[in-house]
Amino acid sequence: MDTPVLGFGIVGCGMVANYHAKALSHAVGGRLIGVAERSADKAKRFAERHGVPYWTTSVDELMRRSDIDVVCIATPSGVHMEPALAAIRAGKHIVVEKPLEITVERIDQVLRASEIAGVKVAAIFPARFGPGARALKAAVDARRFGRLALCSAYIKWYRKPEYYQDSWHGSLALDGGGALMNQGIHAIDLLQWLAGMPVEVSAFKTRRLHVGIEAEDTAVAVVRFPDGALGSVEGSTAAYPGFKRRIEICGEKGSAVLEDDHLIRWEFREPAEGDAQTAAAGSRGEEMQSGAGAPDKISYHGHLLQLQDLIDSIRENRPPFVDGRESRNAVALIRAIYASAESGAPVSLL
Repeated sequence: MDTPVLGFGIVGCGMVANYHAKALSHAVGGRLIGVAERSADKAKRFAERHGVPYWTTSVDELMRRSDIDVVCIATPSGVHMEPALAAIRAGKHIVVEKPLEITVERIDQVLRASEIAGVKVAAIFPARFGPGARALKAAVDARRFGRLALCSAYIKWYRKPEYYQDSWHGSLALDGGGALMNQGIHAIDLLQWLAGMPVEVSAFKTRRLHVGIEAEDTAVAVVRFPDGALGSVEGSTAAYPGFKRRIEICGEKGSAVLEDDHLIRWEFREPAEGDAQTAAAGSRGEEMQSGAGAPDKISYHGHLLQLQDLIDSIRENRPPFVDGRESRNAVALIRAIYASAESGAPVSLL
């Protein structure tokens, strides 16, 4: 007997919603049924562009549809919670664009509601799905690096001033922050996934180019990990022309460097079977997100991998690969970095 196709809805028809729609057009077992957007013209154009049979200006109307099983939240970051809770109340699973929300308190409201309702929550962190990132994670888990010494993330990107001339990018209420909360969050999530959630941060932040925004366009932080390893986070949207996202994991027995999803260094004191193949495959990387110079140049492939995983997790009754609890960590770390930068003192995450 054929397994029924899961129906998807999208709330918000901005740029990032296009990646969800494109991904769903290639996903196995999922189909985009309807979209909701405050602007009728915008909703209609989006539906026509992606061949979506239903559009509305009412989130509640979208939630009442019995043929929608999963809702993608693609609104500005600071208003993810409200449609997410509406979907949960309607018994829908949800997948939320990063960040899940802009504060841990709002994230926790979503997670508590989802646990009570028994629905799944996934947040968009496609960088975890690349073969380079997964190979690096497997090596860390196998303790191939020995004692970790330095584990760092670098997000030296560029955004044209026009990027911030909409109603929400760079605002504290809707974006929740700047170069770290919006752009750097993917690398920050990878860093804590690989090396562990830091226990202490000390940070600075500033505006170097985009002086008209509320949030930072440049920030640095020193972090201390639970096992005593140290590291740094550097993030900017003022670094022309923009460089690849970079993760460095360095330890007593080996070091690796991941640029986007390309393993450009993979060196261990004690080689293991398969190292050459891992290094060769990792050097080719995967068609994953970059966005170093422009947010509209990323591939939808990462969204496809993540939405496919969510579809499979619903069918297999297992947690998604990046569930709500996992997605909370990156926001908690970024909020701690902001708190340290604002207070001028180290902040503990214990």
